[in-house]
Amino acid sequence: MKNIIYILLLLVFVTSCKTQSAIITSKQVAIKKNKYEDYSKKTITSNKKTKDEKIIISKKTDAKKTIEVDYNNDEYAENPNYDSYMSEQLVNNALGNLGSRYKAGGTSKAGFDCSGLMFATFGIFDVKLPRTSNEQSRVGLKINPKEAKKGDLIFFRTNGRSVINHVGLIIEVNNNEVKFVHSSTSNGVMVSSTKEGYYKNAFAQINRVLQ
Repeated sequence: MKNIIYILLLLVFVTSCKTQSAIITSKQVAIKKNKYEDYSKKTITSNKKTKDEKIIISKKTDAKKTIEVDYNNDEYAENPNYDSYMSEQLVNNALGNLGSRYKAGGTSKAGFDCSGLMFATFGIFDVKLPRTSNEQSRVGLKINPKEAKKGDLIFFRTNGRSVINHVGLIIEVNNNEVKFVHSSTSNGVMVSSTKEGYYKNAFAQINRVLQ
């Protein structure tokens, strides 16, 4: 009889241990048990389409597959404040580099070129942009300048060139004036305005990457 009671108690103890070991008490524990999944680092292909194209938001990922996001699915429900939050964070991070010198090919505080600043800023949030301003001008949705808002990319054709060769991040829109942070060859990372003749005449387009 004693042996039976001992066996029953032992079974209860083992079951209790297994139950305890299955409990996830923190992110660290979840990672250790291979139960944690960071959705912010997945590759997302938006199912929102324009007339003839599919807009793609590219994010760094360890996975090789692409997730088709259904925005009617609660698991991937859009946060109505996501765009404004992301825009604020992008702008704050870009402005955090004010005063950094210009460096061709640069993508760090040691020096940025114009597209390098955008590449590094969006990269903080796992949004991977192409490396050059001309390539970046093909990402996202080209919008009417009157609909520009904070967080949009603004592009220019400077020095009379026929191709886009300069990019900045819009930080403020007031009536017909757009202020943007960018890395200029002469002054490094700074804030400029479309009210300035040089940029007013060189303006090319505005793209919205955050859909």
